[in-house]
Amino acid sequence: MPTPIVMPRQGQSVETCLITKWFKQKGDKIRAGDLLFSYETDKAAFDMESPSDGTLLEVFYGDGSEVPVLVNVALIGAEGESAESFIPLSPFKIPEQQNERGVTAGKTVVSQTQSDADGEDAGTRIRISPRAKRFAGKHGLDYSVLSGSGPNGRIICSDIKNALSESGEPSGESVKTRDEFTVQPLSNIRKVIAKAMHASLQNSAQLTHHMSADVRNMLEERRKIKERIQHGTAQADITLNDMICMCVIKALLKFPEINSHFLGDSVKIFSKVHLGIAVDTPRGLMVPVIKNADEMDLVRLSAELKSAAESCKKGSINPELIQSIAASFTVSNLGNYGVEIFTPVVNLPQCAILGVCTIINRPADLGNNTFGFIPFIGLSLTYDHRAVDGGPATIFLREIKAQIEKFSC
Repeated sequence: MPTPIVMPRQGQSVETCLITKWFKQKGDKIRAGDLLFSYETDKAAFDMESPSDGTLLEVFYGDGSEVPVLVNVALIGAEGESAESFIPLSPFKIPEQQNERGVTAGKTVVSQTQSDADGEDAGTRIRISPRAKRFAGKHGLDYSVLSGSGPNGRIICSDIKNALSESGEPSGESVKTRDEFTVQPLSNIRKVIAKAMHASLQNSAQLTHHMSADVRNMLEERRKIKERIQHGTAQADITLNDMICMCVIKALLKFPEINSHFLGDSVKIFSKVHLGIAVDTPRGLMVPVIKNADEMDLVRLSAELKSAAESCKKGSINPELIQSIAASFTVSNLGNYGVEIFTPVVNLPQCAILGVCTIINRPADLGNNTFGFIPFIGLSLTYDHRAVDGGPATIFLREIKAQIEKFSC
């Protein structure tokens, strides 16, 4: 029996997903675990893998299609097996009865949302997705002359993009418009990030304090861990970032007012630390949360941080774990990139975020009028001044510094 590929519901609030790219075509041989297509919600991007071996019998929605969740997207099975019973009701055939718009049984019709968007009578209606119609209107393209590549000839976004490319107009792909430059449209996830960052700066009073911490103890612990790894005696590969996150957790437990959400007329203070960690992925920035991080020892925290980052890069992270409300505080580490100082943006409704910078050797007093170079790590704390005053923010940052300077595994 064929296996339907269903568009998953990535979060309770998600009603539709956008197919961004198919990696397989109808008729291809498929093995379990093969990447079938990529898709996006309004929050994140994901990959769909095949659950079984077989042949890709049908593809019901192509690139650029906006697909309702829990609807069949494609079908995998043995060659010759029928796909008839797996075809989605909309935009395909409806049961043998009149629907509420009076369209007779057995005729191919568009869904309620399509017909409302098209605004034409059933006899002359042009089958086009709402998203494709908006895109065509934006570029002034007459889509009535196009042939659709979607299900039952429906015009989808990729058809509009192809038509614009052929006419020399900028489309949804990177299209050369001048010899000197190209126009690259934003992906859905990039638009979400842009909107969130703009809203954060527009709707809060953000201020950043900078401080440095002597990181000699931490570097020595890291050296010992590397040495134990070489000898095969290390329990886990604990990184500097893992150590810093543990220091942040300890500081948050001492200053819970920073471990909070600003709700407009109140502040929600958490008794547990739900630590968000910024992760750079090919799809854009994601901030997964490590729930109840204060209950973990360093080894477990390290494992959870690595697992969350890997899930984000693979596109398999639980969408509920990358919402801003899931974390109580966030750490963003740009030290590996050599960034000496920066201003992280608060992930609202959280009240603060810590930016971790690179390590720089600076001259310092070693005691007894002896001076030398000491490695210092930069710390940048951005906080929402509506919820946190400068004094408490500075004391909290100083506590992180103290935790780093006395760190011991």
